[in-house]
Formats: sequence, structure tokens, C-alpha cells
Amino acid sequence: MGSLVSPRPPSLDSRGYKRARGYPGKKVLTGIAVEVREPKGIGRCRMAVLADGSSASLHPFVTGHVQPGATVITDAWMGYHGLAGLGYVHQRRSQRAARARGEDPGELLPAVHRVASLAKRWLLGTHQGSVDAAHLPGYLNEFAFRFNRRRSASRGLVFYRLLELAAGHDPVRYRDLIVRQRSKAPPAPPGTRGHPPSLERPGANRPWRAAEMQLRLPYSG
Repeated sequence: MGSLVSPRPPSLDSRGYKRARGYPGKKVLTGIAVEVREPKGIGRCRMAVLADGSSASLHPFVTGHVQPGATVITDAWMGYHGLAGLGYVHQRRSQRAARARGEDPGELLPAVHRVASLAKRWLLGTHQGSVDAAHLPGYLNEFAFRFNRRRSASRGLVFYRLLELAAGHDPVRYRDLIVRQRSKAPPAPPGTRGHPPSLERPGANRPWRAAEMQLRLPYSG
């Protein structure tokens, strides 16, 4: 993405195990890059799960999703230090300074916060919040695909693009979608042959089937 981009790693909820900013907690650290259009408006977005908030994780995310030469707006987190040396125009907006001025820190990066809120609402609404952390990258890719084509004039082209991506992708099997492989133990062989124990029972006492107990009707000739 080019133009004015504001990436920031907010935290998205995920069921089970979560992290934020590299510290143990209840969130999954997610990088979000949003294209900001002039004079106003939001363009495309990119989202990815990050290992932590260090520059070793943030720099590859920015270089992999933002075109060199673009203006990158971030907060004052030290993990973004060095983006200017990677060919970007880096603008830092300090949340602490905004609080000292009596301003709302959430207004420093409004596009990123809006996309993060939409993604959270989508996960909690469509998927009922039942998203495992291991499958979160796939859900983020789906959300970005839908968000970036929200204003597409031709819905047929969107479906065509979906088929094109599916045809060009390597085959995906069910075992590839399962995160935790469960080893199935082979069933134990039966100890005895014949009927199962539930069928080994004595015959029922049905006296009416005996010959001597048959009903004899009077003969009328």
C-alpha cells in the first residue's frame, strides 16, 4: 500500500490464549496498516498477527505491506524506531503528549482504531467470538479481503477474484486445517468370535408356541 499509512498493533480478542505487546495477558498482538486518503477517507487495510511489539516484528510487517516512500504515521512506541532508514517518511504521534495536552489519544490514529473496532465486531458477531488464536490469521485475511472490496461496483469481479485465488492456491486438505492433530489409537480386536455378549441370552419363554398349548377350535361339519 502507498499513500498515507498509519500502522499500529492493537490487540484483538481471541478465545483461549492471548498476548499483547509481548507481555503475557489476554490479547493477541495484531498489526493493522490502514491506507488514509486525502482529504479524508479510508482505503485498503492489511492485518497480521505479530509475535511481539519489537522492531524485529514491526519492521517486516511495515515493509511487507507498505510501499517505500509512503508516509507512515505511528504512535511513539519504540518498536517503530528506524522506519525512516527503511525508506519511509515516519511521523510519530505520542499518546502521552496527547494526554498531557488534554486531547483524546484515540484520535491520533482514527483509521486504525476504526478498522480494529470493525474487525472485533465482525469476530464477535459473525463468529460469536469463538476464534482460536491459531486460526486468527485466516480470519484476519478474510476480513481484509471483504473490507478492501466493500465498495466494489461489480460483485461478479469479486467472485471472480475469489475463484482466481482459490485456483492459484495449493490444495488444502482437512488435516491442514486442523491445528491439533489427534492420534487415533487402533481399535482392540475382539476377544471371542460370534455374537456380541448382548445377544447371548436364553430363549424367551413363549408357551403359546408349543404344540400342546395350541388353541383347539370345535369342529362344525
